[in-house]
Amino acid sequence: MTNEAHGAATAVLRKEHDAILQMLDATEILAQRLSAGMAVEPERLTEMLEFFQIFADRCHHGKEEDLLFPLLERKGLLRAGGPVGVMLDEHEQGRALIRSMNESARGYREREANAGRRYADASRRYAALLRQHIEKENNILFMLADRLLSPAEQEELAQAFERAEVEKIGAGTHERLHALMQKFTASLLPCG
Repeated sequence: MTNEAHGAATAVLRKEHDAILQMLDATEILAQRLSAGMAVEPERLTEMLEFFQIFADRCHHGKEEDLLFPLLERKGLLRAGGPVGVMLDEHEQGRALIRSMNESARGYREREANAGRRYADASRRYAALLRQHIEKENNILFMLADRLLSPAEQEELAQAFERAEVEKIGAGTHERLHALMQKFTASLLPCG
């Protein structure tokens, strides 16, 4: 997907979706291991959660909630009963699942019975939610944005995304989290 096929801003968000999908693949492998009663280093769960909390939620969802969605609303896209409202609701559902994963990961570190299985269950539900959420954003919301926003507005929004990323997660954090994703991909996914 190039900036020519999609606007500059939606291309940024689609690329971030690709990274999130790779980590969802990795989290599902960890969930399988935990469900099978296999030992997983607690740090792996912590790192996975860090990626989802900082990159997927604070950075990616933050760009959508603070910049894209308000702009689309100004362009006439409804929040209540519309695609923006659905996306916001799903962001909140994801945050609730992340809280469950955090609680289970803490229990797993403390060797609580069934904490690994609870983490696996919450992470599977999170992965399923995000996969269908990303599908809707890529194939409905971003296509609407590409029609509603001019190339200049898309470019302006992409630049605002860059500034917001530094403000929300700090310089270099994006790169560190991508390196973490590559580590997980290399160690957990076939042909990573």
